[in-house]
Amino acid sequence: MKITYLGHASLLIEAHAQTILVDPYITANTLAEHIDIGKLEVNYILLTHAHGDHILDVETIAKRTGATIISNFEIVTYYQNKGFEGHPMNHGGTWQFDFGKLHMVNAVHTSSFPDGAYGGNPSGFVLETKHHNIYIAGDTALTYDMKLIPKIFGKLDLAILPIGDNFTMGVDSAIVASDFVECDKVLGYHYDTFGYIKIDHKQAKDKFAKNKKELILLDIGKHLKI
Repeated sequence: MKITYLGHASLLIEAHAQTILVDPYITANTLAEHIDIGKLEVNYILLTHAHGDHILDVETIAKRTGATIISNFEIVTYYQNKGFEGHPMNHGGTWQFDFGKLHMVNAVHTSSFPDGAYGGNPSGFVLETKHHNIYIAGDTALTYDMKLIPKIFGKLDLAILPIGDNFTMGVDSAIVASDFVECDKVLGYHYDTFGYIKIDHKQAKDKFAKNKKELILLDIGKHLKI
């Protein structure tokens, strides 16, 4: 599995010859100016919630690529009403896609579209492929529900956690979250994009290291293979 960081909470995940784009907020992110969304070839777009900093580039990319949008019922219905392909899910649900099994799990946040439309409840996802299990937390606070993830889905190879604080968990809560999900390898996201969520990279990595954990902070456009 290859995971490319596209800035903020945007990820490109390649698994089993399929490409999944997570929460595309790229064109308005000045830190991601070198990412050309016109060159992104994707099969699926996975959305954790409806906020503008997670769905900004959905329509442009889905229109060009024909990608299937996966999210909660309300978000998928919103895009289906605009003519896009979608697969609706909801909390506790699992579906076998050609890239692997996707499980929708809880997230504690809010969700509404920039135009005021209802965005349903926010979520995270556990992606289970033939060789790997990864947890994509989405925008969330620390929640005790995270303890259910290893009990239900087994050992994780990677936890992708928000670390920017203010709107989501910060570094300290993310360390506790990694305990809850029993995964010491963490890819941080949702940081630095705005003034509210800028972090000290060295301090964040040091805090994780003191707790015998690895925090991975990728440069935008760089990738991680697991």
